[in-house]
Amino acid sequence: MTYQEAVDYILEIPKFTKKNPLEHTKEFLRFLGNPEQCFRVIHVAGTNGKGSVCAYLDAMLRAEGKSTGLFISPHLVKVNERIVINGTPITDTSFLEVFQTVMEAVQRMEDEGRQHPTFFEMLFGMAVTAFAQTGVEYAVLETGLGGRLDATNVVEHPVCSVITSIGMDHMEILGDTLDKIALEKAGILKPQVPVFYFESTDISDHVLEERAAQLEISCKKIGKNAFENLRIEHKNIAFSCTNAYYGNTPWLLHNTGLYQAENAMLALEVMQHLFGESGRPGMWRNALAQVTWEGRMEEILPGIYIDGAHNASAMERFAESVKAQGQHRKAVLFSAMQDKDYEGMAACLCRNLDADYYVVTEIPNSRAADARSLAEVFARYTRQPVVVRDSFMDAWDYLRIHQEGRRIYCLGSLYLAGMLKAMVEEEGIC
Repeated sequence: MTYQEAVDYILEIPKFTKKNPLEHTKEFLRFLGNPEQCFRVIHVAGTNGKGSVCAYLDAMLRAEGKSTGLFISPHLVKVNERIVINGTPITDTSFLEVFQTVMEAVQRMEDEGRQHPTFFEMLFGMAVTAFAQTGVEYAVLETGLGGRLDATNVVEHPVCSVITSIGMDHMEILGDTLDKIALEKAGILKPQVPVFYFESTDISDHVLEERAAQLEISCKKIGKNAFENLRIEHKNIAFSCTNAYYGNTPWLLHNTGLYQAENAMLALEVMQHLFGESGRPGMWRNALAQVTWEGRMEEILPGIYIDGAHNASAMERFAESVKAQGQHRKAVLFSAMQDKDYEGMAACLCRNLDADYYVVTEIPNSRAADARSLAEVFARYTRQPVVVRDSFMDAWDYLRIHQEGRRIYCLGSLYLAGMLKAMVEEEGIC
């Protein structure tokens, strides 16, 4: 079997499996020899910012001299991005080898009449197997969806749980109110495992604190006053921490998203808990400054940015970041999945972003929202031109021709961000 055949097999899994209960994931890991028990786990859930917090934690752990595994989702361009060992995505050769190891366990499961793992279970099983084989000391695990029923939640004894900002997303699965969604995220909390979370809303904060109280565990809220954004420079944001533990020197992130400072602050508080007085904040500072988190306010070409924002709360934070960059002409490329609240996203963009025009298009995906439906929604909230391009490539060509000194922001879906990034990389556009 080749690497590409392994990837194709994994991508086909959603067509013949359905969501399995956590007991199935536990069985799957038992067939694999429980590799998830071979390292210390930091478990991260939340609506927005999970991937960034995971990336920051991974970088700082490596700065402390620890070997690390990082499991994230989704990927932007290549599925290997989901399994990262010591800062580098798993190679094609290693991906194939771990896939074959896991498939042997899958075949034994099926021989005994058990269900095939889901797409996410399969990748999770591959990740923890690769981490165990490599002998990592720490693994940072990002939940795929929610928390309570997520496959990663089978890890019984993480060293800490982390909850990023909480907002409205995946309502058809997680619930249609903030308290319901927060309760799903709080499902990763476990007895004797401290939890760190970033201040979101009174409703979601109360849910997390109440659940922590029920479990009698330490619960630390990182408030919005824990840091201060100082300035935005070209491709960088500087912030300071109010806690003397981190010193007086400003911290620098290689990103212009205002929200990234809160993600970094949450990761810093986890690091302080783990390493205390033996921690080396100076090393953490250098590590954070070097993190490049793709698909999050990322400039892929001069004046063209991609961002993975795909819910209304993320759109609000995105708009704040764009405003903080100063006055400039701008345009928006937007696409979304049909199961997302794209009307809420469109309304937020039109209210908060004075774009010269909006281009809407359809991603080549069975779940994609129709471009004309998107256009109808945008037309309800703006008097600026709304340009419809059914073809993704036609939309891209239109933007390049009509850029005319504007900054172009492409958002609404991580699939869109990934497609744009892949296209730029493959074609070598400059």
